[in-house]
Amino acid sequence: MTDIEYLKKYYKGNINDAIKLYNKGMPVQYIVGEVDFYGYVFKVNENVLIPRFETEQLVEYTINYAYKMFDEKIDIVDLGCGSGCIAITLKKKLDCNMSAVDISSKALEVALDNAKINDVSIDFYQGDMLKPLNKKYDIIISNPPYIAYNEKIMDVVKDNEPSLALYAENDGLYYYEEILKNCYNYLKDKFLISFEIGQTQAEKIKEFALKYLDHIEVIIKKDLQGLDRFIFIRSKND
Repeated sequence: MTDIEYLKKYYKGNINDAIKLYNKGMPVQYIVGEVDFYGYVFKVNENVLIPRFETEQLVEYTINYAYKMFDEKIDIVDLGCGSGCIAITLKKKLDCNMSAVDISSKALEVALDNAKINDVSIDFYQGDMLKPLNKKYDIIISNPPYIAYNEKIMDVVKDNEPSLALYAENDGLYYYEEILKNCYNYLKDKFLISFEIGQTQAEKIKEFALKYLDHIEVIIKKDLQGLDRFIFIRSKND
């Protein structure tokens, strides 16, 4: 389906207005105002990233690992939740208590709306990654900002999606190290950490995991294009 066909199918207003916005460079998802993610409908606007298929894969892998690792109700936190698509989908699919964190109040407004739209109860926190939390979790999941400031990205992304959710210091690795350096006090004895990552970042993030955490297994998974796109860090005592 082309972008114009997508607009004609899903845009609820005047299609000519939609095409004008599209010709100015606005992504079709922002024009329509919602996207399908994992079979659920999510509101999106310029305050949150547009959910991508790779993030659906992150969720799918995490669900599969959760079923293998845990037999009882679990506690999960999504760090940098944006639209809430990860947290809400996991809440739908798993028997869990779900928390979600974002530093952006505007992103949290979108996530709260999406929780209502999808009829789920989630504890939302405003703050920087782990900092507002005060309990331990079975699963930490995150698709944090991971693009280096000097990295070239598509204009439609650079010009429209929130830079706060795209870019990170240390060649895009800053938030992975911050999470792994500080997560020990927020993890139960048996745990899973799920990350979506940039395609060149796997080995460095694996180094962080082995530096800051003991008795773990680090698993790197590829996306459908064959690129290293996900890292899963599991406690070995499961």
